Amino acid sequence: MRYFIWFSYDGTNYHGWQVQPNGVTVQSELERCLSLLLRETITVTGAGRTDAGVHARQMAAHFDTDAVFEAPLIVKKLNGLLSHDISVDRIETVATDMHARFSAVSRTYHYYIHTHKDPFVRQYSQEIHYILDFELMNEAGRILQEYEDFGAFCKAGSDVKTTICHVTHAQWHQTSPRAWYFEITANRFLRNMVRAVVGTLIEVGRGRMSLDEFRLVIEGKQRTQAGESMPAKALFLEKVEY
Repeated sequence: MRYFIWFSYDGTNYHGWQVQPNGVTVQSELERCLSLLLRETITVTGAGRTDAGVHARQMAAHFDTDAVFEAPLIVKKLNGLLSHDISVDRIETVATDMHARFSAVSRTYHYYIHTHKDPFVRQYSQEIHYILDFELMNEAGRILQEYEDFGAFCKAGSDVKTTICHVTHAQWHQTSPRAWYFEITANRFLRNMVRAVVGTLIEVGRGRMSLDEFRLVIEGKQRTQAGESMPAKALFLEKVEY
């Protein structure tokens, strides 16, 4: 049987999603606890990868097992075993050809910023000290949707077969007089892409890059021409859709 598991996590204390030899990851913790409960070695395949320090409000993964179990009971036991910063919402049976990564049609990320010192949001939002033109940044966000090749925002040295992504939404939203978040939806994302996009949009918002220059960055497909990669702590995988 194939199962989908839906969960969320605070990525602060993890070396990202994917299993690594020299660090604790969300995937390794989920596999450890599932294997313990189901009494067999369980391997989970996630909807995507998040880097060290990145969070997820909604993440999906699939795993296969012949074990017979009551999903609500396993969810309860998993939440008892897992650390406080990983929470399982539900487990459900799916068709055997459903794939957590390849069957997903879109992913949505949020990146949070605030423009004043605030000790209560600093762990999950990036403090910005510049005056930003959010209207101009949203114009740049609309420009993103005109392109498909985002090599300019892909981390150098990434082992990817293609840098083609289909961005369907890219917009800044204001949540208070001094707090904003950037929302971006696409069928797939490149490694470090959202943080690089946000860093480049902030260059536009600061008046250090024009919209025409922003287009040239995208068309140039060179990571060195784009803005800096923003800190991971303010990035959330918000939603995965199938």
